[in-house]
Amino acid sequence: MSSVKVTRASIFSLKISEIAPDKSISHRCAMFAMLADGTSEITNFLRAEDTLNSLEIVKNLGATVSDNGVTIKISSDGIKESSEILDCGNSGTGMRLFCGLLSSANGHFVLTGDKYLRRRPMKRVTSPLRDIGAKLDGRDNGDLAPISIRGSSLKAFNYESKIASAQVKSAMILAALRADGTCTFTEPELSRDHTERMLKGMGADIKVDGLKTTIKPMTKLLSPLKIRVPSDPSSAFFFAVAAAITPDSDVFLEGVTLNPTRIEAFKALERMGADISYEITDNKYEPIGNIHVKYAPLKAITVEDNISWLIDELPALSIAFACADGVSVVKNAEELRVKESDRISTVVNGLRDCGIEVDEVKDGYSVKGGKLQASVIDSHGDHRIAMSFIIAGLKCGMSVSDVDCINTSFPNFFELLQKITKVEFTSL
Repeated sequence: MSSVKVTRASIFSLKISEIAPDKSISHRCAMFAMLADGTSEITNFLRAEDTLNSLEIVKNLGATVSDNGVTIKISSDGIKESSEILDCGNSGTGMRLFCGLLSSANGHFVLTGDKYLRRRPMKRVTSPLRDIGAKLDGRDNGDLAPISIRGSSLKAFNYESKIASAQVKSAMILAALRADGTCTFTEPELSRDHTERMLKGMGADIKVDGLKTTIKPMTKLLSPLKIRVPSDPSSAFFFAVAAAITPDSDVFLEGVTLNPTRIEAFKALERMGADISYEITDNKYEPIGNIHVKYAPLKAITVEDNISWLIDELPALSIAFACADGVSVVKNAEELRVKESDRISTVVNGLRDCGIEVDEVKDGYSVKGGKLQASVIDSHGDHRIAMSFIIAGLKCGMSVSDVDCINTSFPNFFELLQKITKVEFTSL
């Protein structure tokens, strides 16, 4: 296990074209290629632990995968039963989406992950899938991995989700593609929509009407993907916060997806007073472009709407709250408690350790802006907690332990960070 110490940053102006490729889209590229007739070609695939695990899983499911270092090509003539345990690593996205993909496949499959993933709840996907005929089981009556799946025939469904979750929605859409009739999925607010966009681009019969998604089962295999994965806005956001809290600094982030369901955190930072501009350069599967973030004094805001659009960025946004004038409030975010860590508790405790006044409630917290103080932060194996408090260290210096987890989503994070400040590593 490694720890890192960062020093306070001075003024910087940075142009970044090497932000990690989008994790969510990379996972989906690997999986959706299994549904295609022909060879999918993917450039700028995220070569991080979680997404490489998904790529290894599709190999174990019978796909042919080639990688010349630039383009990954995936072809498949159907999902095959694997003799291997399918290891999702640290990825809840991987495990939940594979549950949907494999629930109708011929064969028996077992999904597992690391010690953190095996503690995360899976019943949010296993229960609705069981209701339509899927044969899934696991520890705690199917709530905890390892998850056992025996593919079976699935019934058409009209499912109303109680939570806005792109993972639940995606699992159900993947199941619907092989159900015995037209299916509908309704959610309480619109969650991220990469699955709908990408599958429609491949030829799936999917219609979105507000909060309701209608899916007709596939009558033939889909068209293969030809896609360049855009940069991940949730990864880019760490450097957006870095610029927003460092006086007279700015960062230009190139090639990021500008999907409205993915840049809500930037919009929140903009509401706080940061100077942010956007430029669309491409719009095939996803709107893609550039984001320019300039420092400006920040003021407190309340975040309570479209929570599913910025759930991953809330830890980093909380660092901006700690540097803002006034009390910022997060509501309706209980989903944070079932991420790689209980992110409400880890954010609250971490900020308190840094001298910031924070109040915790069941579904969120409030942060009174103040002066961040150097501290020693335990990431609890959560990559977003680790990176958020490292960014906080740009204000005051910081030591963060258990940072190996950053490799799950952003392998070149430290390489980019070293363009701003000094970084020292220690092996524990």
